[in-house]
Amino acid sequence: MLSLLLLLSISLTSPSSAADFCVGDPTGPTSPAGSSCRKESTVASSDFVFSGLSVPGNTDNIIKAAVTPAFEPLFPAVNGLGISAARLDLAPGGVIPLHTHPAASEILFVTRGRIRAGFISSANTPYDATLKKGDVMVFPQGLLHYQVNAGGVPAVAIVSFSSPSPGLQITDFVLFANNISTALLQKVSFLDAAQIKKLKGVLGGTG
Repeated sequence: MLSLLLLLSISLTSPSSAADFCVGDPTGPTSPAGSSCRKESTVASSDFVFSGLSVPGNTDNIIKAAVTPAFEPLFPAVNGLGISAARLDLAPGGVIPLHTHPAASEILFVTRGRIRAGFISSANTPYDATLKKGDVMVFPQGLLHYQVNAGGVPAVAIVSFSSPSPGLQITDFVLFANNISTALLQKVSFLDAAQIKKLKGVLGGTG
């Protein structure tokens, strides 16, 4: 019994051989696994605090919405931890169009207003709900999803991701904010040329 207690005491007091964290070094090389780690001697308590989500985002734009990220490039402490966060602001009439996060699942927590949100499964089944303050909804990794202001007042949500760099592809911008030719998009999207050119004009695409 004494030997067991001695071994337990040693295991609890000995420093771990594994790193507790890996605060990202923006000056070092990066890889799909994340950024290089800063030397622990250069890390301070302030590195583990991010205050950016307290500030409302600027919703004066075409979608009347703003996303303020606390991802690895801006919050290096989440590097290697498999988590990150963001703030979502939706003005009345605001919308986050259909989009995906290739590298993360997402949880959305409404803190103000009402938000209609949903995702579409790989079987093309839609899952849609109107969320009020205090409600939470989850969006599985890689699936198309959206958020829309469902009330007449600004809506706010805090979003959590299962990756420090979740990635983002907004479907409308992927299709119409680039230089893919209108003729090709017409073939692959089944939209008429006039509609494609209109959307390219709105979103800055060419071709």
